[in-house]
Amino acid sequence: MNAPSPPPAYRVIAERIEQAVLSGELRPGDHLPSERELVEQYGVSRPTVREALRVLQSNHVVESRLGDRRGPVVLPLSSAPLERALKQATALSGADLSSLLQFRMVISSAAAVLAAHHRDDEELAALERANARMRASVGTNPVAFGEADLEFHKVLAKASRNTLLELVNEAVRGAVLSLMEQKISSASDSRVLMQSLIHHHEEMLDAIRRRDGKRAAWLTRDDTYWHYVDFVEPEQQEALRALADEVKPQ
Repeated sequence: MNAPSPPPAYRVIAERIEQAVLSGELRPGDHLPSERELVEQYGVSRPTVREALRVLQSNHVVESRLGDRRGPVVLPLSSAPLERALKQATALSGADLSSLLQFRMVISSAAAVLAAHHRDDEELAALERANARMRASVGTNPVAFGEADLEFHKVLAKASRNTLLELVNEAVRGAVLSLMEQKISSASDSRVLMQSLIHHHEEMLDAIRRRDGKRAAWLTRDDTYWHYVDFVEPEQQEALRALADEVKPQ
């Protein structure tokens, strides 16, 4: 049996730089050496270095900025690669929307429990502002309503103080976000739907304000259920309802 071929040089360089980012040797905002310096450092050709940088940029690890003569800048952690991988895995495995929603229920409810425990006054105020923006756009601006809803859940995930939960929650949300806009735009009475979603958020906000993690977890799952229940088949609706009620306070 032939020995496996060694990976191409550009991939080795990209992996080494990515490892330096993951280890903290390179931090967000740091600049990589210039293209010429990377050529000298790794003893490779300029096209090889450029290909390595293209890989890093496509993976959202670094970014080259127009007019900046320094090397590419290291980016903060992003959910974009995870969201892309999640979409690909979902398509390849044949997983349906119900599976994605079940996964989101589990992730978002865990974030809600931790947010209720860790949240500070600034985060609580940010949640209140997002909900106020949702209320102000009822019946007039579905796009602004969706953006405010997204901000509410971003703050909630950030308040969990768990970077992995924050990234995964954002990636899963990104994979299903367009469904809410579709639902609002196609609803016979979008105002009633928007007000219902705001009511869910107000209850969730009250639970987080009182640091009631159990209730916050259930409300988060219940919120997901009512957001997307119309997009899945009846038997899948039953499974979603059961998962939502699994953490319902007695």
